[in-house]
This record gives sequence, structure tokens and C-alpha cells, in this order.
Amino acid sequence: MIVLNVNGKAVSVNAEPETPLLWAIREHLKLTGTKYGCGAGLCGACTVHVNGKAVKSCLTAISRVEGASVTTIEGLSGDSSHPLQKAWLAEQVPQCGYCQSGQIMKAAELLKKNPHPSRDQIVEHMNGNICRCGTYTRIIAAIQRASQEG
Repeated sequence: MIVLNVNGKAVSVNAEPETPLLWAIREHLKLTGTKYGCGAGLCGACTVHVNGKAVKSCLTAISRVEGASVTTIEGLSGDSSHPLQKAWLAEQVPQCGYCQSGQIMKAAELLKKNPHPSRDQIVEHMNGNICRCGTYTRIIAAIQRASQEG
């Protein structure tokens, strides 16, 4: 059993130490907002925060985060009231929606470090999170909106 702190709660996961955090979150804890995209850390759909830092959960073994604070999209805001979540809706970002939790988690890391980033800073920070629908201009607009309204 590995004890994790997920979204502010201590949880036990009965899995091998090298099990990817993504599978612990989705399969053991049934928090399905974090998505499996590529399994190789290339797309960012599985992005969560570990001690406030955005990480690709498909590449992170649960043994590496034992005792750390893990935040998933479900833990970002219990009622979808986070400024990014509201901006995502206002800017009509999602098409298929598959990558959006990873996009929002990556953006949340940026706004925590830099509450008012420039467009270039947003583009640089979000590099590595792929949207197969190509809604990049709306993603940027949503991050800009959240930085102004948040």
C-alpha cells in the first residue's frame, strides 16, 4: 500500500511502487478528469500538480510522490469556480474537451507563478500541452482572461 495525498485527502493505493500516478488516480481513486493521452509524456493530457508543480502523471511513479501533495483537475476547484475554469467556458475553449484538464492544470501552474503573463510567456509555458482540435488561440485567450479576472 502506498499512501498518497490527493486533493487534500490521504488515500491508500494498493499497487506496485512503479505504477504510474495516472493509473492510481484514474483506476484506483476513480478520478477520471485526468486523461490518458500518449503514455510517453508528450501531450500533457495527464498533467496534474505535485507540490504545486505541473507534472505528467503518465511518467510519474506513485512511489515518487508518496507524501507529496497531488492536485488533480477535480481538486483545483470543487465547484468549477477557479478563474481558469470559468474563463475556459467564457472563451468556448473545448471542442472535444479531451486535453482540457491537462491544459487547465498547466495554465494554473503558470498563473500561480506569474499572475499576469504576457502572450509570449503563455505560449512558452503551454508548449508541450497538445490540443488535437487546435484551439490554441482560445486557450491563450482564456488564460489571458483568467489573469485579468482572477
